[in-house]
Amino acid sequence: MAYDPSAFPPFAVTVDLVVLTVRRHSLCALAVRRGEPPFQGRWALPGGFVRAGEDLAQAAARELAEETGLCVHDPVAPAQDNGAHLEQLATYGDPDRDPRMRVVSVAHLALAPDLPAPRAGGDASNARWAPVEELLEQSGYGHDGEGVAPLAFDHARILSDGVERARSKIEYSSLATAFCPPEFTVGELRRVYEAVWSVVLDPRNFHRKVTGTPGFLVPTGGTTTRQGGRPAQLFRAGGATLLNPPMLRPEV
Repeated sequence: MAYDPSAFPPFAVTVDLVVLTVRRHSLCALAVRRGEPPFQGRWALPGGFVRAGEDLAQAAARELAEETGLCVHDPVAPAQDNGAHLEQLATYGDPDRDPRMRVVSVAHLALAPDLPAPRAGGDASNARWAPVEELLEQSGYGHDGEGVAPLAFDHARILSDGVERARSKIEYSSLATAFCPPEFTVGELRRVYEAVWSVVLDPRNFHRKVTGTPGFLVPTGGTTTRQGGRPAQLFRAGGATLLNPPMLRPEV
């Protein structure tokens, strides 16, 4: 029997982006205010429809650049000031997740160092970094005094999943360095772990663990005083992708 595409209901595919960074010692996510229906005026994760002729990774990279000005970091190329680590997170296909039509979203997780205020683009009327706890709140007021409303669509669930992915992956992989500049101190890396995990870590114990993990960090030979106090040794990410032993998350 011949295949008849019209016998199946049409649906669309989108990409949604959980873009995380550490700003002012707090784990923040990128949120865009929707400029068009549905949920016009509500905050949402950046994203959009996949175009004909592009694969999912290309769509995610395009949306990341259009709505935030960030580029996907190429691991084999020199680090970029506006580069971001990008990986696929999960797929969301609830039939009622989008009131326009049946839409399946393939969410991606993007991680980047401390970045300036993003620029809005596409169908977003505004863009900002916000603490993840604030974006996941269902009521009350944010840091800017604005009333907090739930994120549009099912984006609260997607954001929660993305945050948990980041929290778990920095336990056993070198992904925490994606939040750091090309050269960083152990103290700066520790503050990344503290922000992502929402804990306070012992500085000496942390220093011993990260410098004793093979392939995690490589000394650059330089020092910096940008954190104040005595000069601190600078490191760069090593070649290890998996940490052995892992950096286990403290129980809280």
